[in-house]
Amino acid sequence: MWITPPLTMLEHSTKLPVTMNKINDSRRAAIIRALVEGNSVRATGRLTGTAKATVLKVLVELGEFCSIYQDHALRNLNCKRIEADELWAYVSAKKKNATKEGQGDLWTFTAIDADTKLMVSWLVGQRTNESARRFVQDIADRVANRIQLTTDGHNMYLTAVERAFKWNGCDFAQLVKTYGQLDDVEGQHRYSPPVCTGAIKTWVMGEPDMDLVSTSYVERANLSIRMQNRRFTRLTNAFSKKAENHAHAVSLYFMFYNYCRPHQTLTKAANGIKTTPAMAAGIADHVWTVEEILGMMAPDRAIG
Repeated sequence: MWITPPLTMLEHSTKLPVTMNKINDSRRAAIIRALVEGNSVRATGRLTGTAKATVLKVLVELGEFCSIYQDHALRNLNCKRIEADELWAYVSAKKKNATKEGQGDLWTFTAIDADTKLMVSWLVGQRTNESARRFVQDIADRVANRIQLTTDGHNMYLTAVERAFKWNGCDFAQLVKTYGQLDDVEGQHRYSPPVCTGAIKTWVMGEPDMDLVSTSYVERANLSIRMQNRRFTRLTNAFSKKAENHAHAVSLYFMFYNYCRPHQTLTKAANGIKTTPAMAAGIADHVWTVEEILGMMAPDRAIG
């Protein structure tokens, strides 16, 4: 299981990656921008004139750094409403076609602050009770006050939330959706997803404001992940070949999302001042650049 952040990467926090000394910062920045804007590893290599192995090396080292940094930075957050959901992908082959150890389905759990749009926590692993427990515990460890939490209707969250927050320790509700197929048989295709036919807001514990029970923000954030991280794009050959690289790519994406990419809704609320989720959450005071992240990785290394 790969947790990003904090558990797996925190074990390496005393060995921050400071290598990547064969290409200059301009090339590294180009590689990062290509990856976070939806290009595959091979496409990134072609666009930047870089070998595939070098692109993967940059991804691994920067992904590990991004995980470590955000594990330390995303603490004592003053969140009020958090929405959580899961995002499906796979490594090498889908579960039904897996023939080797390590192949099969891989899930990314995500938790977003509904107000600041900050991605508070995520976990890359299997969709199991243990994954849900570790994921929800990580959310609880990062917030500084009582929150309202909304998840989907999966039963794994019931025990996980109570164990992490204790009974009535947060205001928890679930949005239970029902799905069906299109009535028009001709409109049904092999890859057509089921259609949501209804949603029921279900109280679980505490005093959640039922008018605010929603998973719309986290589902929209997950859509952005699919659109801007090639490993999540359906019906392509850009799927992850290693779970470790998948986890690194997720950490890199969320670093860029939280700190580098202005959010349109937040920018509009700030009267046109470009604002990132990290700025809205009070953990950054400006829009970061990719070059700044590279400088933080190795502040004593001369810019090439």
